[in-house]
Amino acid sequence: MKKVISVLLAVTMLLTTFAFTSYAEDDVTDYPIIIIPGYSGSALRYIDEDGNTEHIWGITPDMIMSILENTVKNIGKERPDQEILQDAIGTDLIEWFRKLKMKPDGTSLYPIQTYYPTPEEGCSANIIKLHPDGQYRHEVEIQDKLAEYVGYENIFNFYNDFRYGAEHCATKLDEYIQQVKEYTGKDKVNIYALSHGGQVAATYLNLFGHKGDVDNAVLAIPAIGGAGIAYDLLTANAEFREEILLTFIQHGFMWEDDYDWLLKAEAFGFLDGFLNETLVPLAHQLLLNWVSLWDFMPAELYESAKKELLDPVTHAGLIATSDRFHYEILPLMGEKLRECQDKYGMNITIVAGANIPIITGMNENSDAIITLNASTGATCAPFGERFADGYTQKNSCDGKNKISPDMTCDLSTAYMPDDTWVISGLYHGMVYKDEFTKEIIINGVLNDKYDNVYSSPDYPQFHATSNPSHTIHAEFNNSVEGFVDKNDTKFVIKNTCIEDSVKILAVEFKGCDISVDVKNSAYLAPGEKIELDINGTIPEVSKKVITATVTYISKGSITPFGQRTFSYTLNNGDAVDYSGENGLLHTATGETNSLDSIKNPTLRAMAEFIKIFIDMFSYWLGKPFGK
Repeated sequence: MKKVISVLLAVTMLLTTFAFTSYAEDDVTDYPIIIIPGYSGSALRYIDEDGNTEHIWGITPDMIMSILENTVKNIGKERPDQEILQDAIGTDLIEWFRKLKMKPDGTSLYPIQTYYPTPEEGCSANIIKLHPDGQYRHEVEIQDKLAEYVGYENIFNFYNDFRYGAEHCATKLDEYIQQVKEYTGKDKVNIYALSHGGQVAATYLNLFGHKGDVDNAVLAIPAIGGAGIAYDLLTANAEFREEILLTFIQHGFMWEDDYDWLLKAEAFGFLDGFLNETLVPLAHQLLLNWVSLWDFMPAELYESAKKELLDPVTHAGLIATSDRFHYEILPLMGEKLRECQDKYGMNITIVAGANIPIITGMNENSDAIITLNASTGATCAPFGERFADGYTQKNSCDGKNKISPDMTCDLSTAYMPDDTWVISGLYHGMVYKDEFTKEIIINGVLNDKYDNVYSSPDYPQFHATSNPSHTIHAEFNNSVEGFVDKNDTKFVIKNTCIEDSVKILAVEFKGCDISVDVKNSAYLAPGEKIELDINGTIPEVSKKVITATVTYISKGSITPFGQRTFSYTLNNGDAVDYSGENGLLHTATGETNSLDSIKNPTLRAMAEFIKIFIDMFSYWLGKPFGK
């Protein structure tokens, strides 16, 4: 069974490579939409001197079958899981990447071309005629929804050679935009950019935004300032966080079975060996000279990585290109993006995920792939920590609060403080799996319905993801999500599942003396809410974090019992004194998890399960005694 899981994980890692329902009903744009894909999203080909085409990048059914066939050959043999993965994936990767190698100066070793480079070829209506199965179109799910409003004939797929740096790709994007304008007869375009596409789009706006060719631009989970995973892989610091990988998969498939507590206990240590003994050496052999990976290096780690891995003479061209991005382009990113909006009338939207560690080990607040700081420019506490109660944001932002409710993120330093939404628990690439982000994105592309984070009280700047895999969502009835004050009288819990019914068993508040009674609560149907009366008094203080842990049972789930903890900031009086070592608390909730010391997977699973029961029974036992 473990070998089967290994195969599923490996295939999923490849398939999830950076892969809306009110919707813009008024004033839908008539501008063409350009989709800029995530990293490795553009298919690449090699054309030899005789004109023969060889498909060299872009996941195809043949590639997946090759992995499965190589794995099946080894199942049943007495070999470590790691070796099976090496044979199944490593050999194929070497062959797939052979012609993708770059020279030390950052230019291609082989003459590589993209598919469908012109607007006519890259128009989704024409691609669908050639590939009705959805291949060669970027971000198909979002495209299909956008097409309901503008038609496939007005959606264009930008193909770029993602091995090159952000400035190179941005220059190609500028050329493509001019071609799309000419092809459609329109004076502007709209942009939807994902992940690496967000870095390309942001760099384009930085360098070419003064041309005024863009009306709306949505940068979803953008790698504007890089991606921590690049540092972990190239510097051999990678260490798989198996729980994050498995939860990533769970969210991608929107599984409603609540595996969260179980995943904390499982261990797939063989993946670490596969990563460090197979993928990292391959990364050095095949990817070291890709300028894009060096542009992905976080600014604070760029110089140390460069010193460790690059030769100043041999790699002089690559270094010069990436130095320009890090030291000339990136430092002006916020200023240039705000100028595009304020001076040239663009509507720019940034949506980022938060409160997940980097999947390969870096201990930073992220969406599992890209740090929140890189996506947004925010000041963030390390993953698992938060700013201490009373923390004051770095920039005033005209008196607007820019600190996340859990005090892990300060958006006052962001590239665009009033135009950035932060979604706690949103995994990289999962924007289509969350109704909140769907709404922001689709309207951000099509109109100005959400001009900024203050456009609608229903779509505040900070939000906890409503992916069905999280089962429930909770907030107070009269405050902006994530906050609580004296006007709140009820605690509202929603079942975010699509199929399963949920019953609330217990709610435990920490940091304040309030409670709710769930004794007579019934099962909540998918999408249904329950409003629980608040007992006790909301503390008359501000800038203090409280938490609510909700224990529930899911009808139909194979792991029925589950928990989710939400953080809220009190906003109900004078701010508490700022305290804490270096202004940080060492866990996001201010508490330690005593189960972290349990290393045995089976014992950890049992302990997590018992903890849920203890929390539930302590809640119920406390009721007769007035708790």
